[in-house]
Amino acid sequence: MSVVKINVLTVSAEMREELEKRFSNRAGIVESADGFEWFELLRPVEGTDRYMVYTRWRSEEDFARWTESQAFQRGHAQAAAEAGAQGHGQGHGHGHGQGHGHGQGPAASGAELWSFEVVQSTGPKA
Repeated sequence: MSVVKINVLTVSAEMREELEKRFSNRAGIVESADGFEWFELLRPVEGTDRYMVYTRWRSEEDFARWTESQAFQRGHAQAAAEAGAQGHGQGHGHGHGQGHGHGQGPAASGAELWSFEVVQSTGPKA
């Protein structure tokens, strides 16, 4: 049964472009992970300042292996370097934690990780 991980990032209006740029610069990194099924960066359109980073995985174990992988660490280190932040790793880089100013530290002021099991799924018929 697939699992979904949604990282909910609180992003101020002035940091939206920066957050999206950081994700764009990391495009292609997660796609090669074993068990990876889907990724979407969802931009809020009304009434909220929260982006959602949607990933779908074959299993909880596949997701855990990804977060412990060198590719995951490199991706977050790259985002941290681009931001001019000190250090890297899970919880930093593309948008977690407190950060102020364009290109200075994290693009988000907060983050939550939501986890779900896929109970039912459908798509267009071929």
